[in-house]
Amino acid sequence: MAQDVGDQMVDPQSAGHRHRVRVSIGALLLGMLISALDQTIVSTALPTIVSDLGGMSHLSWVVTAYLLASTAATPLWGKLGDQYGRKRLFQAAIVIFLIGSALCGLAQDMSQLIAFRALQGLGGGGLMVLSMAIVGDIVPPRDRGRYQGLFGAVFGATSVLGPLLGGLFVDQLSWRWVFYINLPVGAVALLVIAAALRIPVRAEKHRIDYLGTLLIAAVATCLILVTSLGGRTWGWTSAPLTGTAVLGAVLLVWFLSVERGAAEPVLPLKLFRIRTFALSSAISFVIGFAMFGAMTYLPTFLQVVRGVSPTMSGVHMLPMVAGLLLTSTVSGQAVSRTGRWKIFPVLGTAVTTVGLLLLHRLTESSGDLEMSLYFFVFGFGLGLVMQVLVLIVQNAVSYEDLGVATSGVTFFRSIGSAFGVAVFGTVFTSRLDNKLNDVLQGPAQSQSAAALEADPRALAQLPPELRPSALHAYATSITDVFLYAAPIVVLAFALTWLLKEDRLRGSVTAPDMAQTLSVHTVHRSSREEAQRALSVLGSREGRRGIYEKITATAGYDLLPAAGWLLLRALHPETSLSPTRLAEYSQVPLPVIQAALLQIEERHLAIREDAELLLTDSGREAAARLSAARDDVFAEVLGDWWGPDRSTDLIELVEELTSQLPGAKVGRTG
Repeated sequence: MAQDVGDQMVDPQSAGHRHRVRVSIGALLLGMLISALDQTIVSTALPTIVSDLGGMSHLSWVVTAYLLASTAATPLWGKLGDQYGRKRLFQAAIVIFLIGSALCGLAQDMSQLIAFRALQGLGGGGLMVLSMAIVGDIVPPRDRGRYQGLFGAVFGATSVLGPLLGGLFVDQLSWRWVFYINLPVGAVALLVIAAALRIPVRAEKHRIDYLGTLLIAAVATCLILVTSLGGRTWGWTSAPLTGTAVLGAVLLVWFLSVERGAAEPVLPLKLFRIRTFALSSAISFVIGFAMFGAMTYLPTFLQVVRGVSPTMSGVHMLPMVAGLLLTSTVSGQAVSRTGRWKIFPVLGTAVTTVGLLLLHRLTESSGDLEMSLYFFVFGFGLGLVMQVLVLIVQNAVSYEDLGVATSGVTFFRSIGSAFGVAVFGTVFTSRLDNKLNDVLQGPAQSQSAAALEADPRALAQLPPELRPSALHAYATSITDVFLYAAPIVVLAFALTWLLKEDRLRGSVTAPDMAQTLSVHTVHRSSREEAQRALSVLGSREGRRGIYEKITATAGYDLLPAAGWLLLRALHPETSLSPTRLAEYSQVPLPVIQAALLQIEERHLAIREDAELLLTDSGREAAARLSAARDDVFAEVLGDWWGPDRSTDLIELVEELTSQLPGAKVGRTG
């Protein structure tokens, strides 16, 4: 009994460290919260924002400016954090994001808002990438899966709460509070990070591809300017449009040249030789295009055409979010369990196309149930494909390219999101201009048309006989956008049939929500991506599964916990008291006691006081289990664990296995 009581005592310094880690994790979650929330909370406020500032034709740029800035900045934040320390960089990202948020709330016209949104995006990209990287600095691999679940929960929560909060702020306060809400949350995160976060000092030198980052952002900006301003602000044959298109082409050639010679290119061109990566990037671009284009303009349909409040428009968006969260979670888990994945991108792009065609059918008289069903179908289709695209790219590349391939496919989704919002905006404003001019003819009426395009609230000032036609013009202009987007998703559907269903290696697990739902490019090194994938081995369920496989491979019919105890007894670095093991390993005490009983009954070990001593047959069993553990890891890692395996990967496996309870690496060299 005395031994058990003593084993339950926790070293105060260790307890203080764990408390500081938990507090730091809380601050990181707040940082990620404001960044993740921003991508959903603004959408429901946009119709009110453009009405207040007068600029429906510029609505898309409020979103596009943020997306472009965050997409371009994310890889820089990641590498600068490696070189100069992530704590200071994370604090800088929070400050930039908060300054951008405050200025957005103070904006007096659309030009100011767009510029300040770009500044906000610069900080937002850093919040996302650095918060996830810092978790890897302060949390050991065996505990990381638990915290990844918390970060995934933040994304799920913001997907649901964002549209609702955006509507509530507009209805109860002002649209400016959509941005001001970031200030107190960010300030708390900033103070806690300064006080509690302790990160081991590591300096990893990089050859940062500043020029490549600048060029890819410039190319994307040129192309978006052409698609968003062409045919409206600029004529299709005008000098500004032609000049911008030519400039974009020249910059693209320059970018390709720079990337061929860059030591650490922002987008390695060699990846495009891998069929799965090239196809997945194209499909990911289209999915981002469809998802954010629709999410940006559906609140406008609900608030302007249906006349619902901003808060209720957020409620109406929930079926789409529910469909997306449901299928993105289920598809990733199903692929991890079965190893079969091709059906999901094929089915997902098909259902997304159907969803767009259903959204095109919406009218000003559509019922709530009908809208909810259409929104759900659209989200259902998106979710089926989003998880799988990241997963199959990770499966298709070598260990050395794991990090850049993952960031590459999420980069294309981010760029697709920016294009989707811009193109949807161009189609919408062009159709609205033509239809309102048809409805409102004559000099006085054309002024009304211009006023309606700038501020939808002017609909209430129209003569009663013109109001239904003008409202119908708004409705069809928005729903036509979904019709025009459908063929693009059909193209993605065709591309999914070209994907080759390779066998999944065991280390490929369902990606986290940050890689699935975030518009920010996910930037992690290959080591960080492999740690994320393998950290499941540190969870109770994952540990049970790996030890079941180890005991079966070694040829023993033992409880998983019995195999674990035998390996632990082979190298008894800490106390083998059942109570202490239960406390520190998170294995339930009854499970440990049942395993001890089985070991003793089979004469594999004996207990003296609180210690477990192996018999000769027990030592033989433990040695076979140790060899089997290495074989199981080789199976899990697949071709990554080939004869020419990376030294970095060997070190990672040693680190992970040494932190699995009862593990001590045998022959990883």
